[in-house]
Amino acid sequence: MSKLRILYVASEINPFLKTSDVADFVRKLPQAMQERGMEIRILVPRFGLINERKNRLHEVVRLSGINIAVGDDEKPLIIKVASIPTAKLQVYFIDNEDYFQRKYVFHDKENRFYDDNDERAIFFCKGVLETVKKLGWAPDIVHCNDWMTALIPLYLKTTYKNDPMFKDTKSVFTVYNNSFEHRFEGDIIEKARMMDIDDEMLAELKTADFEGFIRIGSTYADAVVRAEEESSESLNAILTDFPEHKFETVEDEDVTDRYFNLYTQLAG
Repeated sequence: MSKLRILYVASEINPFLKTSDVADFVRKLPQAMQERGMEIRILVPRFGLINERKNRLHEVVRLSGINIAVGDDEKPLIIKVASIPTAKLQVYFIDNEDYFQRKYVFHDKENRFYDDNDERAIFFCKGVLETVKKLGWAPDIVHCNDWMTALIPLYLKTTYKNDPMFKDTKSVFTVYNNSFEHRFEGDIIEKARMMDIDDEMLAELKTADFEGFIRIGSTYADAVVRAEEESSESLNAILTDFPEHKFETVEDEDVTDRYFNLYTQLAG
C-alpha cells in the first residue's frame, strides 16, 4: 500500500506563529502522522508577524506568479517555504502584499477585526489548491483547520472535483472555539465564487460571519471534528445540524490514533 498523503491547512503553526491552540495542534499532528509513515505537506498564510529572516523563509519561484480572483479583483500569489528545525517537515506559506504583509493577524492595533478578513480567507483557500496543483502532489486527505480554511471542502467538491490532482481527495474540517462577532460587508458570495459553483451552493455563507464559514465547511467536508471537548454555545448550535459525519475528539493520548483511523477510513 502506498503512503497516504495528508495536506494540512491552517491559519498558523508553531514555531512560526501562535495565537491560538490551532498552532500547537498543526505542529504536533503532522509530525505524528509522518512518523507513522504518511507523506505530509503543510500550508499556512505568511502573516506579517512571521519574521522571514529569523525563520529562513524563501520564495519558491516556480510556485509563485499565479493570480487569484477574489470577486472582480485578481491578486498575485507568492509562495514561500521554510522547515521546522526540530522535525523533517516543510511548511509552505501563502503570501500576498495586500492581504498578509501587516503587523497583526486578524485584528489591527486597536483590536478591530479587519474588514477584509473574508477576502484574506477566500484568497488563502483558493491559493492553497492552486499551489498544490503546481506542486503536482495529489493529497488523499486535506485536513482543514479553523474557519479560515472553511471554503476548501466546497471547492474540492465543485471546481476541483474533476481535476486529476483532487479527484479522489477527501476533506476533514476541524473546528475550534475561535469565533468572532464581525459581520462582513460587500458581496461575500461573489468573492467566494469559482467555476462550477452557483449561489445556492454558497448559501450557508450568506450570513457573512463566523457561523457562515463554519456551516459551509461542515456542509462540504467529509468529516467534521471538534478540537475541544467543550465547544462554545454558538459552535454547539451550529454543529448539531451535522450529526451524520461528525466525530468528536478530545485532547488525550488517543488523538493521534483517532485521526490515523479517520484518515485511513476516509481514504478507503
